Amino acid sequence: MSFADLGVSRPVTDALKRRGIVAPFVVQKLVVADVLAGRDVLVQSPTGSGKTLAFGVPIVDLLEPGGRKPAALVLAPTRELATQIVDEIRDVARVRGLPIAPVYGGVGLEKQAKRAGRAHIVVATPGRLEDLLQRRALSLEHVRILVIDEADRMLDMGFKPAVDRIVARTPRNRQTLFFSATLEAAAGRQAHAYTRDARSHVHEPKPEAAGEVSHRFVHLSHAAKVDALVEQLRGAERGRTLVFVRTKRGADRLVKRLGKHRVHAVAMHGNKSQAQRQKALGRFAEGQVDTLVATDVAARGLDVDDVTHVINFDAPSDRDAYVHRVGRTARAGRDGTGISFILPADLGEMRRIAASLGLSREFDHGHPKHTNGAAPERPPPHQRARGRRDHRPSKNRRRR
Repeated sequence: MSFADLGVSRPVTDALKRRGIVAPFVVQKLVVADVLAGRDVLVQSPTGSGKTLAFGVPIVDLLEPGGRKPAALVLAPTRELATQIVDEIRDVARVRGLPIAPVYGGVGLEKQAKRAGRAHIVVATPGRLEDLLQRRALSLEHVRILVIDEADRMLDMGFKPAVDRIVARTPRNRQTLFFSATLEAAAGRQAHAYTRDARSHVHEPKPEAAGEVSHRFVHLSHAAKVDALVEQLRGAERGRTLVFVRTKRGADRLVKRLGKHRVHAVAMHGNKSQAQRQKALGRFAEGQVDTLVATDVAARGLDVDDVTHVINFDAPSDRDAYVHRVGRTARAGRDGTGISFILPADLGEMRRIAASLGLSREFDHGHPKHTNGAAPERPPPHQRARGRRDHRPSKNRRRR
């Protein structure tokens, strides 16, 4: 089956061919014809499955260059995703004379508003789009097609009230395309509230060959964390490494502290400009720097090959956060390592997380209180050197 078989126009199929895209992915086969037919769709499909073109290609064919603007609105949870969508659709939109513009925070508002007002397709994060709407810098009254992408993530990030308000500003007779990794629970209720007589499609790709993950839990004090991280990052077996921290300031501070130890790293978080975030991610993905320090929100949707190690410098907030973090290694059949630093304050919650994942043995290994009578592992060299003064023999012992 080709895109032409799905009803895609010749100019768009030619634009796709120039990019080496000939045969549609599974999710595109499922969705494109329904969208071209004007149907609302509910699509359950994971990140990386090709869903951007599943809605982008038919949108480009459905819109008219002379129509009122913006005619299509795509809502995305993060700046990174919004940028990826624009980059993916821009070429096919250009062949039909349809300008496309991103709308997200961290850049000049006025310039962004002007570009959005001239665009047929706007790809926006909810927060910045609401800023433009409140300032009356943009109107959604001519939106014919609404796309809600990564809907489950938007719910997780607390965007539901903003999305509700934005959807209420679009025409009721719009066509709505709803994409989510799950269509159950809250995401399912939201999907049915926004759509009418929608066609449902579930795309569950075969799981990729997964390598083995070695889970390690390092029990230490707050003062020892940076030295312990430096030691891990200097390991000969380490390749590309993701280091997770809780806060934006913590990410920047950690990069500086690593620099003092001559360990080069880059940070990615929400206070960085889009250009800074793209540059950091590009350097990491291309191997120019092998350590990326990130917050959970900034790392959502991050998909970089050959990550050998994930290090939880700050403990994850819950089981799902642990799974999402460590799940960025051991992909495509390669093995990987997940290392979590455990402070005394983290002990209870991290023990519960480990137990829920069947990792109690790994969690307890090396902890002095849980070695079943065996001698605890020797602390790393930096801790032995720092603690030498406490274990110095007495003067009487020296004389002997």
